[in-house]
Amino acid sequence: MTLSSPVDQLRSLFETAVRTAQPEHRIPDFLPTPPIGKTVVVGAGKSAAAMARAVEQAWPTDLSGVVVTRYGHGAPTQQIEVLEAAHPVPDSQGMAAAERILQTVAPLGPDDLVICLISGGGSALLTLPPEGMTLDLLAGINRQLLRCGADITEMNTVRKNLSRSSGGRLAAAAYPAQVVSLIISDVPGDDLRAIASGPTVGDTATAADAQGILQRYNIDVSPVVLDYLGKDPNPVIRPDDNRLSTTQSHLIATPQQSLEAAAELAQAQGYTPFILGNAIEGEAQQVGIVHAGIARQVVNHNQPIAPPCVILSGGETTVTVTGEAGKGGRNSEFLLSLAIALNSLDKVWAIACDTDGIDGSETNAGAVITPDSLAQARQQGLSAADYLHRHDSYSFFAGINALVETGPTLTNVNDFRAILIEP
Repeated sequence: MTLSSPVDQLRSLFETAVRTAQPEHRIPDFLPTPPIGKTVVVGAGKSAAAMARAVEQAWPTDLSGVVVTRYGHGAPTQQIEVLEAAHPVPDSQGMAAAERILQTVAPLGPDDLVICLISGGGSALLTLPPEGMTLDLLAGINRQLLRCGADITEMNTVRKNLSRSSGGRLAAAAYPAQVVSLIISDVPGDDLRAIASGPTVGDTATAADAQGILQRYNIDVSPVVLDYLGKDPNPVIRPDDNRLSTTQSHLIATPQQSLEAAAELAQAQGYTPFILGNAIEGEAQQVGIVHAGIARQVVNHNQPIAPPCVILSGGETTVTVTGEAGKGGRNSEFLLSLAIALNSLDKVWAIACDTDGIDGSETNAGAVITPDSLAQARQQGLSAADYLHRHDSYSFFAGINALVETGPTLTNVNDFRAILIEP
């Protein structure tokens, strides 16, 4: 298979990774047997609407339900209501959706079935503060966590300790109905407790864990929050709680599956694929430098593989923001750092995108770089180092016409990175 340019080849790898994780391809194989009683579908996440549509298309009998997804990530459905709310900072629409979902499952009995559709983004979309705590308090904590460099596990530990819908509480609310969770993973390691803060999964996280994270990152919190965490040492649903005894979970799409699909395509394109890892974490800038070092080793020493090759990786990096920040997300920041570290190294191209189609808060999925990217920037009067310092990677790549814009993909298996190296 031959495409017109390395950039086209990289884009085709990303498109394959996304297509592999689409709900319509994954859900039918995991649907349970219809129950004696009702079938109710609930869910939350960036892929919730597309997952609901896939269930409707494959389910043989009547069903009903409600799911919540990010603004702009909706999909047409016939029997399942789709609500939209804010992400990554929760809003009142998400809180109302969480209340609706809990009310929908609460009256069900042992002959009924709940199909719960979970994907990345569900933590913010299914936010429901404890009694006596306002949404503004949680939103403020969320904003600080997003800027301080906390990883997704730390963020979700705090979220689920300050929630009436996460940490197993959704499954507990549905008891004694049967609950089957179909889950698309967007977290390193595919930890069910971390995906959307585990609304149907028991957890051992404690209030002390949440307090430790808040202290570690100097998060400014209200005394109301500290009082709440001090009253109950174990605010989540424990894994051995009987209310979880009727619950089962299935991972239906993972970052590894998408990387393997991209690797298969790379092989067909004539490139040796090398999957570096599906759970790579760390500061985006530092991860970019490390990837550049590996690419240099390939170019200079044919190690760990020889060109023509493609280095693939996934996971979720972080961006610690100090001072005022420009536009951009972790993928474009990684890519800008990579470009600077490569320093126009010949025969090396790269792409980095979020598989949900939105890198951070902008309209792009990510960006691409070529051996000429820094030269193009200099011609436009753009300093790559200055843009990286300001965390303004979106503006940099917009300035050299290198953004990747797909719109919402309606799935989410985290970040996708590919470095293509010609001989």
